[in-house]
Amino acid sequence: MGMPALAYSVDSAVPPPGYSTFIAGESSIATTVSFSSFTTTSAAVVDSTNSNSTNWSPAHSSTLYRIDSWGAPYFAVNDSGNITVRPHGSSTLSHQEIDLLKVVKKASDPKSVGGLGLQMPLIVRFPDVLKNRLESLQSAFVSAIQTQGYESRYQGVYPVKCNQDRFVVEDIVKFGTPFRFGLEAGSKPELLLAMSCLCKGNPEALLICNGFKDAEYISLALLARKFQFNTVIVLEQEEEVKLVIDISKKLSVRPVIGLRAKLRTKHSGHFGSTSGEKGKFGLTMNHILRVVKDLHDSDMLDCLQLLHFHIGSQIPSTALLQDGVSEAAQIYSELTRLGADMKVIDIGGGLGIDYDGSKSGNSDLSVSYSLEEYASAVVNAIRVVCDRKSVKHPIICSESGRAIVSHHSVLIFEAMSTTDTAPSMNQINLPFIELSEDARSDYWNMSDAVMRHDNETCFFYADQLKQRCVEQFKEGSLGIEQLAAVDGLFDLVTKIIAGTEPVRTYLVNLSIFTSIPDFWSIGQIFPIVPIHRLDQKPEVKAILSDLTCDSDGKIDKFIGGEANLPLHNPGNGQYYLGMFLGGAYQEALGGVHNLFGSPSVVTVLQSDGPHSFAITHAMLGPSCADVLRVMQHEPKLMFENLKHRAEEFCGIDAGSCLASTVARSFHNMPYLEPRSSCSLTAMNSGGFYYCNKEDYYAGSETGANEDEHWPYCFA
Repeated sequence: MGMPALAYSVDSAVPPPGYSTFIAGESSIATTVSFSSFTTTSAAVVDSTNSNSTNWSPAHSSTLYRIDSWGAPYFAVNDSGNITVRPHGSSTLSHQEIDLLKVVKKASDPKSVGGLGLQMPLIVRFPDVLKNRLESLQSAFVSAIQTQGYESRYQGVYPVKCNQDRFVVEDIVKFGTPFRFGLEAGSKPELLLAMSCLCKGNPEALLICNGFKDAEYISLALLARKFQFNTVIVLEQEEEVKLVIDISKKLSVRPVIGLRAKLRTKHSGHFGSTSGEKGKFGLTMNHILRVVKDLHDSDMLDCLQLLHFHIGSQIPSTALLQDGVSEAAQIYSELTRLGADMKVIDIGGGLGIDYDGSKSGNSDLSVSYSLEEYASAVVNAIRVVCDRKSVKHPIICSESGRAIVSHHSVLIFEAMSTTDTAPSMNQINLPFIELSEDARSDYWNMSDAVMRHDNETCFFYADQLKQRCVEQFKEGSLGIEQLAAVDGLFDLVTKIIAGTEPVRTYLVNLSIFTSIPDFWSIGQIFPIVPIHRLDQKPEVKAILSDLTCDSDGKIDKFIGGEANLPLHNPGNGQYYLGMFLGGAYQEALGGVHNLFGSPSVVTVLQSDGPHSFAITHAMLGPSCADVLRVMQHEPKLMFENLKHRAEEFCGIDAGSCLASTVARSFHNMPYLEPRSSCSLTAMNSGGFYYCNKEDYYAGSETGANEDEHWPYCFA
């Protein structure tokens, strides 16, 4: 395929920075190559961009970023060009919509102007969305059960591994109480968490105990049964049954037992790796039969009441779902025939999220069904098998954690700066560059290609010229100014031939390893959108680079298979981006690479006030001292060492004051502060400094913990 035509002219131009510093020599080139009136592409793109910018509307941005596809019914764009949150989903009234930018401003503005003074990045939680997700899931199953004449009920659980945050789990228990919604634990600390939270839940709520177990785990689960929690111990390994039998007899507790079956059904995506015959979890048919025999021999077969399975997260289609559920229902029926007192079928997780809005059944990023279609498929598959086997319809349980919590939180972060673009010129002028003979030849060949409108040849010689100049620079025969000029030429040629602006890199105030670990680890893509200025056309193609000193700390893949993201020029003010649908797993999986801790957090409820929201809880992110403690350092001791060092080399008075600035850094978050000012001011040339008290207190509002203050001095 041929490249776009490249026309030429002889218009004058201002050389890019560095060109005027070149030194003339015998081998210099004074001829110019002109690129101003190129046809079809670059000029047309620029003209189109300029003309369309004035006609751009929030609706255009909504379409560009697919907000209506992946965000409905919880996220939209208002007439001001800001992202709004619809906390009650499709039932949200217009006056109940929450302007996300106003929330961010309230959270991050200084306390002196009525804000909370929280530092970025920021997680914004919306419990109303969480409540709506729970109610929608429950409603979908209730509707399917009623429509199909199913003779039992749906009773879900939330797997706390998806997001173990205290307020998230407590809200789920509270919102789920009317319909017996319970919790699932996969480890001993998760079990302790679930037991504590369910003290305020529905007494009939299930407490599902999954995961690999030792004697302590099983003892704790049996104690939960003794505390009148509706606890079910799900066997993951065959040897666990003997532990359950022995410990339950010692504690005089009659357990309720479940089995996790290893199904043959498997989906081929990344998330299907935990399913199938070779999956990590569950019991084979032979294992199940031996467990049944052990329970029968111990007169405990009536304790076996639940069958659990998991096809894998992000099940892409209802066809695969029905296949797996039907297989499991067949096993359930066989266990009933063998004498088990079966009551519950736990279909595990798998209810997927449409991350890219494509409604595709062939991607890990999307699903081809709605909540209602998912519930209908599950109910139908179980009903058909049980009716055929004349087995009583079981209670249907699901562990749909991703679907419950993904929408309820938004990660907000700032774009701090961008890389430079190629020189914006009508003409390239390369005077006085001392080039080798081969490089001069490349230059003339490139010039000839421009005259012939041969873009492919033009690009070839521009690239070759650049490589030759790089070699000259390495040999020491070309200066840095000349090399920069050639780089500018190459970038401009590339820009003109491609007909578009080059992709720019936006530095964002974020650690991908901490806040979006699934992107780095498994390539999971989340919707990322500016939360404001959506009434303006984004004219920059960008990728995102985080603060870490790691080459993997970048985002260069976006929904829709795009390798860049349309963004606005940040300008001099704050430019906020939001990462959506990340409420599951990201907080739990995030680490402290480069010692960047987790973001600040606010909880926002819809209210009838002037801004439609109220911030009910705010928590500053971990300070530098906090993340240092994670790695076994002792910040107070570190501070004392540095204070002594400052006093030793700078004197007692100056050293103590300088140490106060070090203390402030311990108390602040590790992330960049775009509006920060230096807390030290030079008083004279003798090197004495004093601390700016106002700056210190402004910083300490957002930095130090209330109960932790170290000794400072102010001169």
